[in-house]
Amino acid sequence: MPIAAHYCLTVLIWGLTWTAIRLQVESAPVDISVFYRFVLAAAVTLGVLKLARQLPKLSWLQHRWLVLQGLTLYSVNFLLIYRAAESMTSGLLAVVFSLAALFNAFNGWLLLRLTPNRRIYPAVALGVTGVALLFWTDLELGNARASAILFALAGTYWFSFGNLISLKVRAAEVPLLVGNAWAMFYGAVILGVWCLIKGVEWQLPAAPSFWGATLFLAIPGSIIAFYSYLTVIRTLGADRAGYATVLFPVVALSVSTWLEGFQWTAPAVVGAVLALLGNYVLFRKPAAPKADASTSRP
Repeated sequence: MPIAAHYCLTVLIWGLTWTAIRLQVESAPVDISVFYRFVLAAAVTLGVLKLARQLPKLSWLQHRWLVLQGLTLYSVNFLLIYRAAESMTSGLLAVVFSLAALFNAFNGWLLLRLTPNRRIYPAVALGVTGVALLFWTDLELGNARASAILFALAGTYWFSFGNLISLKVRAAEVPLLVGNAWAMFYGAVILGVWCLIKGVEWQLPAAPSFWGATLFLAIPGSIIAFYSYLTVIRTLGADRAGYATVLFPVVALSVSTWLEGFQWTAPAVVGAVLALLGNYVLFRKPAAPKADASTSRP
């Protein structure tokens, strides 16, 4: 599948997950909801790979990287972001999370000595401004606690750190789908231990909406979307892949227009245009160099 298709699929699916997350946490505590999501995702992926005989044995070094990936991409980051959402408007949370592309560029330089794509800074500036305008009403009305903002920043940074860990997993020659399966398994184990330590009440919610949402979050939202997203990271780099976090609020609001009657205001329309413009700045092809007239003469 072309890399552009992986990128668009990531944006589309993650744009839809916000509605599913809301349905899930209405019926169960956040901690147990995230746990069920990754238990199901890991079980399905490992089961399919085992049946297809595509589950190779991995070394201890490879598993250590996968534990770190599970810690950063499939457990702690979700707990931090969900905690922030408890006392922060979704708009402000979206603005903070859209900084992931900038964090990816910074962490890539700091930890891996990767030179960021020079287009990332104007693209992120356009994107974050666009997301802020999309949720302007939320920003005006939302008085988030300092702790919620810190949770949101920490969750976004932790997610960014996981993006770079995925590059180490690739360097360790772990097949992408196999690596994701084990990392989600380790993430589920970490979440399960956290639930035990915290004393979360283990329950099986009866609401069909909970299980429908969990199924969507586990299969399209985790197995498919993370496969596509990490494919983009491996191909384009973490800084450019991270721009997906700017675009999926646009998809989320489009869905909200249909399901929840979201009203598009002038700032929201301008914000969507700016977010898309940032995407264009980041991914447009450079102009072909002009031929030198002095050397083209016979």
